[in-house]
Amino acid sequence: MNVDNQIFWMLIEPVHAKAEAFCRKLAGNKDDGDDLYQESLLLALRKFAQLRDHSALRPWLFRIIVNCFKNSLRQPWWKQRKVISSGIRQSGNFDDPRCEYELNRWLEKALKSLSAENRALIILYEIEGWEITDLSRILKRPAGTIKARLARSRRKMRRAIENQLSRNINFNSADEVIYALQRNKTAD
Repeated sequence: MNVDNQIFWMLIEPVHAKAEAFCRKLAGNKDDGDDLYQESLLLALRKFAQLRDHSALRPWLFRIIVNCFKNSLRQPWWKQRKVISSGIRQSGNFDDPRCEYELNRWLEKALKSLSAENRALIILYEIEGWEITDLSRILKRPAGTIKARLARSRRKMRRAIENQLSRNINFNSADEVIYALQRNKTAD
């Protein structure tokens, strides 16, 4: 192993867990997230010699992850794998596991309504707790642009959830009416 590779792995070690968790959240499940992380690490290792400032490794690595994720979404539809698990959030303290499942499902649907870059932006800011200045550096956009995109992304996620809720409410109320009619017929 050459010296650059040793330095790379030494620098990656402190950010490894956060980067891996980010990949899993971004991809929507553990398996696709692990694949994304592996692909991103391989690319980062190949490009490590181009990184001038080793203290900027964290934003540099996360930019690579976001770009790899965006590139994976550009694949033809027959090469894309569908996300079938709702494992966006691995931890939670819920009495009823159905609550956690529903919450993950709603969050996954809301995140899917966003573009790959906006999804990454929301996850990094809202879930990972990154600062606007760090996001600005990663995405190479002014802080005002980042704030505006966060606001638009939140609105879009909110609309996606509201649309889904309105469909569910209509569906559930229709079920109740049918059930009530059947119940009344049998009672007579």
